Amino acid sequence: MEQLIKQTLSKLALPGIAFADVRVSRTDTEGIYFQNGFMRGYGSSMDSTAIGIRVLINGCWGFAGSQDFTEASLDRLIKTAVENARQGSNFTKGKVSFPALNPIQASHHHKPEIDPFAMPKEEKTAYLAELATALKPAGKIVHSMVSAQFMKQEKYYANSEGTFSHTSYYNTLPVMEVVAAEGSQIMSRTWPGHMSAGRGGFELLHRQKFPENTGRIIKEATDLLSAPVIEEERADIIIANGHLALQLHESVGHATEADRIFGMEISYAGKTFIKPEMLGTFQYGSPIVNIYSDSTDPQGLGFHPVDDEGVPGKRVDIIKEGILVNQQTSRQIAELLGLEPSSNMKASYADDFPLVRMTNFCLAPGKGSLDELIADTEHGYLLDFTKTWSIDDNRNNFQFTTEIGYRIEGGKITGIVKEPTYFGITKDFWNACDRICGPEEWGYHSTFHCGKGEPGQIMQLSHGVAPARFKNINVSVKI
Repeated sequence: MEQLIKQTLSKLALPGIAFADVRVSRTDTEGIYFQNGFMRGYGSSMDSTAIGIRVLINGCWGFAGSQDFTEASLDRLIKTAVENARQGSNFTKGKVSFPALNPIQASHHHKPEIDPFAMPKEEKTAYLAELATALKPAGKIVHSMVSAQFMKQEKYYANSEGTFSHTSYYNTLPVMEVVAAEGSQIMSRTWPGHMSAGRGGFELLHRQKFPENTGRIIKEATDLLSAPVIEEERADIIIANGHLALQLHESVGHATEADRIFGMEISYAGKTFIKPEMLGTFQYGSPIVNIYSDSTDPQGLGFHPVDDEGVPGKRVDIIKEGILVNQQTSRQIAELLGLEPSSNMKASYADDFPLVRMTNFCLAPGKGSLDELIADTEHGYLLDFTKTWSIDDNRNNFQFTTEIGYRIEGGKITGIVKEPTYFGITKDFWNACDRICGPEEWGYHSTFHCGKGEPGQIMQLSHGVAPARFKNINVSVKI
């Protein structure tokens, strides 16, 4: 494969091509789904290969991708990419330009503790079937689900600057859910939540203690049917890791993807309230809020030694002591903003055009344990496990509902509340953050399902978070 990529790249050494790169991906996927105690779905796709060719001519990108690796097909791809760039340059208002980077050679190959693709199908399904049986509808539980998705991807990248990278990794997404009903009431509980993916193989199901938590989610879903709702207008809230990861994702992660500043996502995934002049001055959060993009940590799904346009992996501060200091960028957009490129250009597969995407997007830890934070809270709520969410196209005005809330009185948890909902404006919300738990509570929570782009792409990425407290937040759901 390396030789084929280099031969293809050599054919792109043509007059007028200012930059060219070639990507190849080879992907294995498998999904197993149980509903109400019975296996309802199974699918797999093995050795799915793709190639993408990108060229820069007269300040315009041209791209072509395919799953056909024959010589005739590769020649057609080159011709198509070149023609797309040349024709597009006749209509481009702003010409793409960026400085060259020094070439690097990179290799990284992740191995899971338990390779799900090497396990017998019967062993995997038997494990999940046991969970599904434990969650089978009974009493007030009317629906249950257990699923696991596995992915292995190998990727090659090479460009005309001399950079070459070869990587491979395994990601796994396991989740289980029960739904309880009584009259018009319907309550759900998931485990470990909707950001339950991780870098690894089948060992994640053991690490995340699925069997040990079947009884917990059955009891909590049932108890929520008779639980009270939050009645006050405003309250202090502590957001636990799983849900805080989504809050970070939606109100900071997407907001600081700098292609949105220039309207590149406005028709599909939205824009952002951020303007270039805010960099270095805008008080995005309180002084304890430090948020960064980090593609150098191999424990997260966003790790890469080189992104999909040849920028070496980096850790980049986005918010420093509450101040917005940087953005997630491509080489083109970094040049427009006067920044260094942040290594955030990624494509789901080689035949997709790379986009500005989150990698490992993290809230830096503070100090202390969750127990200490609860003890420090006179009155409030601990919220976790996302149920619904909504945020406007500017990533500014939002509403989130979690499956469960734990009432805190006098520094102790005294009961549960159903469907706690809170509202906010991004800047006001993050400035209300007055405490973040320490490294002992910090960890990655990851997703397989971040959508962006036209045609649409689904990206896998991670968020590093620790529980955090936000003061005097609007929690009223009164009509």
